[in-house]
Amino acid sequence: QVQLVESGGGSVQAGGSLRLSCAAFGYTYYCMGWFRQAPGREREGITAIDIIGGRTYYADSVKGRFTTSQDNAKNTVYLQMNSLKPEDSAMYSCAAQYYCDWSSWSRSEGYNYWGQGTQVTVSS
Repeated sequence: QVQLVESGGGSVQAGGSLRLSCAAFGYTYYCMGWFRQAPGREREGITAIDIIGGRTYYADSVKGRFTTSQDNAKNTVYLQMNSLKPEDSAMYSCAAQYYCDWSSWSRSEGYNYWGQGTQVTVSS
């Protein structure tokens, strides 16, 4: 049974930082993505990491502010979020699939497993 467990969400003021973690249990997938969804908005793929090659992908909305990284020994990926803005407020979820590349990483339908989500709230 594959399980993804996120942690690290919370409330922060604009300009602040948060780090999210996603620990994977049960299987090692080779593409881990982060998505977010705010009320009334579509789910947005914001970043993904290729676990084998270390390649990372970012949405334009977070490029330069967010960084995704991995700790293979802990089977965990991280999302470091800096310079947070109120529009970054959303439910953040990690997801896993066997493989992704530049053309597929942001499509949620390709991911097989999802975490429960963690709320991020950025106040102005």
